[in-house]
Order: sequence, then structure tokens, then C-alpha cells
Amino acid sequence: MADLVYPPVIVVIKTLWKYLGLKFDFSGEENIPRKDGAILAINHVSYLDFAITGTAALPAGRLVRFMAKKEIFDHKVAGPLMRGMHHINVDRSNGSASFVAALRALKSGEIIGIFPEGTTSTSFEIKELKSGAVRLAMGAGVPIIPTIIWGSQRIWTKGVKRNLKRNNFPVTVVFGEPIFYERGADVEKSELHLRQTLLAMLYQVQENYPDSHVGQRWAPARLGGTAPAPLN
Repeated sequence: MADLVYPPVIVVIKTLWKYLGLKFDFSGEENIPRKDGAILAINHVSYLDFAITGTAALPAGRLVRFMAKKEIFDHKVAGPLMRGMHHINVDRSNGSASFVAALRALKSGEIIGIFPEGTTSTSFEIKELKSGAVRLAMGAGVPIIPTIIWGSQRIWTKGVKRNLKRNNFPVTVVFGEPIFYERGADVEKSELHLRQTLLAMLYQVQENYPDSHVGQRWAPARLGGTAPAPLN
């Protein structure tokens, strides 16, 4: 598909990252297929996760098509941009249409970005997963690339005033090894396996993160931070 909107948006986004002075640590991009379809299953800690993860995938030569809630597409400014970048509109009152759109995109070789928790985690822990990512992977016959982002919540997250100053925050994105779930496999067990994989990756990323989590609002209580306790 033609991409007339995505390239100039990337330029703007990269300018924003430069302005914020973000210290990126991207790894695992070799796990992203260069041609065929795949799903990036990403943990969700901030409002910037989609843009930062999309930036991290650029060295693989891929433009990620994200599944995003209908309210973003309804916005008078963001909506046309989202459609121009061929992201996928998720209307929770009619989820089948977005599922079919994502399935078609995957079968045509696109990389689809999904936040399987369904919403931003205010505790910064990984919540229970929805079944969409696993079901899509099974239906399209494509791998899931488990993906972890950490540090973006220090800039702009749910329930906390955004911080757009030049703070030089470290931000990590790790793309894990591809996981294949066979069609007909147990969806619930596959979801559990995916969540356990994401958790193991998250703990490793947190262990290697250069700044201390202790006493920080952007860090989970498990690491000595002051974020709210997990709801599940």
C-alpha cells in the first residue's frame, strides 16, 4: 500500500524525540520479519508507546500498523493521520470488523502492533491479556513478536501530568524471539504463555534499566516505586 503520510510523520516524531533528549536502547530488531506479516504484542505503560515502538522497528525496514481505539480515529487532527498511516480502527462495539481488517493486513504481509492488555497499565505491571493477539496470529498463520517498552511512562502516562521537558530519559524497547501458535491450539494456554514471556522480558529490561526505580512514581511497587497497586 502507498505510504504518503507515514514518512513525514516519522520526521516529526524523530524531531520530538530529539527535543526530549530521549536515550533510546533498542534491541532485537533482527526478530522482526523483513517481508512477511507478524504481530508485535507490546506491553502498555504510556501514551507514547505506539510512536516509540514504531520508531524502534524502523531499522528493520518496516512500518508498523497499530490497532487503536475508535476515539483516536474520531479526532479531527489525529483521525486523518491515523487513516493515512493505515492504522486499524478498533470499535469495541463492533470488534469483528477490526479483527477482519487486521487479519487481511497480516495476510498481505503487514506488521501489526497490538497492546494485548487492552489499555494502559497504571501499575506498570503487565495485566491480564485479551485474546485478540493470539487469535489473530493463529488465524493469519503469523508469528507474535513479544515486545517490551520501558521508560516511556516517565514522559506521559495515564493519571500523571505529562513531562515534555528535555530530561534525557532512558527508554528501552526489546523485540523478543518470534512465537508461533498453531491454529487450533488452546487459546487460553497460549495467552498465558505469551503473558509469561512478556513478564520475563519486562523483568530483564527493568533489571538492566540505568535509573533507580526506588521511590519513583513511574515505577511499580514491586521495585520500590510508588505507582498504584495492580488491579489484577
